[in-house]
Amino acid sequence: MLLHVPDILSREQVAAIRQRLDDTAWADGRETVGSLGAQVKRNLQLPDQSPLKRELGETILAALARSPLFFNAALPLKILPPRFNCYVAGGEYGFHVDGAVMAFVRGEQMRSDVSCTLFLSDPEEYEGGELIIHDTYGEHEVKLPAGDAIVYPSTSLHRVTPVTRGARVAAFFWVQSMVRDESQRRLLFELDASIERLRASAADEAAILQLSGVYHNLLRRWAQT
Repeated sequence: MLLHVPDILSREQVAAIRQRLDDTAWADGRETVGSLGAQVKRNLQLPDQSPLKRELGETILAALARSPLFFNAALPLKILPPRFNCYVAGGEYGFHVDGAVMAFVRGEQMRSDVSCTLFLSDPEEYEGGELIIHDTYGEHEVKLPAGDAIVYPSTSLHRVTPVTRGARVAAFFWVQSMVRDESQRRLLFELDASIERLRASAADEAAILQLSGVYHNLLRRWAQT
């Protein structure tokens, strides 16, 4: 499921984060991937040990916790602390699939089920830099306002096109979901959205209660905690 999650960060939060990032030193992004990824990756990235990365990551994690849409789509069990990258002067990242297992700085590991990019540059700030996601239905081009996020399955082949003007700054992270199977997550998301629409339309309360029971029983059957 490919989902646009708007307004994870306010404009004020984006501006504050960008000010901190614009004043920091970036490292070569190829240092964070294996030999295969390094062949197609040309960007800058905050080092994993950076105190600024940890500080800004905590701000984003707190914002994610306030987003019902993100929670309903990802059903997070674990979230890898956000990382930050910057594409300038022809920077790009060729087609690749995210690693299946991600490691926290302290050594703990998690499975990557859901990939997320949180944009920190507005589209008019740069040319190129589209996130291209390839799935069963073809290719999808993503370029969102600063503060908005795109959520998609970690099994997806994807790339970032070359940035020919300006700077594309973003946070990115992965989620281990309570529900491992993407089709099951999608079904739960659609069912929850239908329940919310019924609530908004003042539908029969007994029917809403029954559907809510179906949702939670499916989640109980499929969830890993």
